[in-house]
Amino acid sequence: MQIIKDKQRVDNTWQFIADEESLVAGDITVSLARWLQDKATLIAHSGKVGLRLKAADTVADFAEDLGHIKLVELNFADFADGRSFSQAWLLRGRYHYQDEIRAIGHYLPEQVFYLSRVGVNAYASDKTSALDSVLNNLNDFTVKYQPSII
Repeated sequence: MQIIKDKQRVDNTWQFIADEESLVAGDITVSLARWLQDKATLIAHSGKVGLRLKAADTVADFAEDLGHIKLVELNFADFADGRSFSQAWLLRGRYHYQDEIRAIGHYLPEQVFYLSRVGVNAYASDKTSALDSVLNNLNDFTVKYQPSII
């Protein structure tokens, strides 16, 4: 499956591991609850480790661990819930996170330009046809009146 990362189509090398599933080799993402419970095991994992956040998760709960986290997935359960925008801004602005921040779930392609302004640099979709819309919407505006986090 492909994603958009840094305005290009690339293959997704990450796999989400649900809380009840066993860890597998390779690059994995886990929930914040699993990270907090199994942090030592996950830090010793042979591949890269990322987090999948729900909108209600608090960035401060794992901020001191950001050096171990190579991907943060912001899971949009509902396109009208803006808390994931705030999570991205906090990661980039307050905690100076430099690795990948990926939008997943039910965001709208029309939101990706604004997501990029708060630090999201990757986008996944269940529909590969939506990736073309994401690429197009990343270039919606050529003039920006407000400052950006990036």
